[in-house]
Amino acid sequence: MGETAHNHQQPPPPQAAAAAPPPPSFALSRGPTWTPAEQLQQLQYCIHSNPSWPETCLLAFEHYIVMLGTTVLIARNLVPRMGGDPGDTARVIQTLLFMSGINTLLQTIIGTRLPTVMGPSYAFVLPVLSIMRDYNNETFSNEHDRFVDTMRTIQGSLIVSSFANIILGFSKAWGNLTRLFSPITVAPVVCVVGLGLFMRGFPQLANCVEIGLPMLILLIICQYLKYLHPRANPAIERFGLLVCVGIIWAFAAILTVSGAYNNAGQQTKQSCRTDRSYLMSSAPWVRVPYPFQWGAPIFRASHVFGMIGAALVSSAELGLRVLHTLLLMFLAEVLVCSENVGLLGLTHVGSRRVVQISTAFMFFFSIFGKFGALFASIPLPIFAAIYCVLFGIVAAIGISFIQFSNNNSMRNHYVLGLALFLGISIPQYFISNTTGDGHGPVRTGGGWFNDILNTLFSSPPTVAMIVGTLLDSTLEARQTINDRGIPWWKPFQSRKGDVRTDEFYSMPLRINEWMPTRFL
Repeated sequence: MGETAHNHQQPPPPQAAAAAPPPPSFALSRGPTWTPAEQLQQLQYCIHSNPSWPETCLLAFEHYIVMLGTTVLIARNLVPRMGGDPGDTARVIQTLLFMSGINTLLQTIIGTRLPTVMGPSYAFVLPVLSIMRDYNNETFSNEHDRFVDTMRTIQGSLIVSSFANIILGFSKAWGNLTRLFSPITVAPVVCVVGLGLFMRGFPQLANCVEIGLPMLILLIICQYLKYLHPRANPAIERFGLLVCVGIIWAFAAILTVSGAYNNAGQQTKQSCRTDRSYLMSSAPWVRVPYPFQWGAPIFRASHVFGMIGAALVSSAELGLRVLHTLLLMFLAEVLVCSENVGLLGLTHVGSRRVVQISTAFMFFFSIFGKFGALFASIPLPIFAAIYCVLFGIVAAIGISFIQFSNNNSMRNHYVLGLALFLGISIPQYFISNTTGDGHGPVRTGGGWFNDILNTLFSSPPTVAMIVGTLLDSTLEARQTINDRGIPWWKPFQSRKGDVRTDEFYSMPLRINEWMPTRFL
């Protein structure tokens, strides 16, 4: 029977294509992934738990040795250029150590209560060079008088500029600024705290390779030795740095006594010899540093403004390192000397008592000068090798904050990359174009204005903070709150944001009962 036009059957409609299966997760198929963790498990002691007293004392001495390198380096570089002799250098080192002990003790008792070692900051070098430059053009009866007047001017400038820190503290300006931070901001800023100090690492180590390189290699070998036996792990982990310093220091002393550097150049002698600083012969046996020991302070407006710039930079660096410490206490139960921050990560001991006991060594060796000068004679390349390890740890911990944000966001990559790169590149430009007498790239008619800008933009953490905060707060900030990690960051903006705050940071002797709540 034939088919007609009326009974013609329409073809069935095509069926919709089945949805394609989601692509496999290569991350899961190739290995495990780790979710963000607020607490690491490798740490033995946290802020309010303490090792035994013998271990506490050894760890405290280790903190003293680590911070000593920066103190000696600053004094030995600046004091001779001011006109000071080795005796003046020894007295400046004693004074810096004494004040570091006082500041560290106050900070750990009634300040942030964090195990942070307070030490001299490189932010003040440029204003000091500016003061030195002015006095180089004046005539003095002898070099010692020029040194004394320079120190008196530095004292006066520091006194006035310190009010900038006081205003920032009591006005809560720094606390309000941290509300603009996020993990995307904190990561590059903390990272460049370590990476920005790269010139104090291998470049200084290379000034005496036969001492610095063995020290670096020995420090790395210690990380392997601690796995040889379970009982050896804690000892090498906590005290390996001290053992390495002792071995290489003895090796440097043997080279010095044997005459290995008798025919070497002046730079090699200065870096390698253990007797080149002349601190032992010039340091007094007993001397207590006291206020205005070089005379009444001298106040000059131009130098005061330059020092204010350094005070702002030091406040930012201090705040960032204290912030670093605070976050690490929750991240790693550990951390304002950057090198001491890295030491807490290296030893896995973040006890506040350890840092407080380290101030006893600072006081002792600053008062009894001959003993302090003994350790100050450690060649600087040994400290440079230590900094290669410790500053690297600081930088790596900064990178770890990225885990609390969206690592797959190209917006986050842009902010992170630009803040990290400019945080290193801009200061390097300013430092490379700064002359030996302190003239930086900014050279307007106002010397004080030049000092402020040159100091601000020579600080890697400050530049990274400015760039990162500006970009992160303006570039799709509201639409990317979760991607930026703001929900994780919010508890750190309030004292009551975490249940562990009172346990870790409660004031001693019930101070919080009579202190105004706005300062808690």
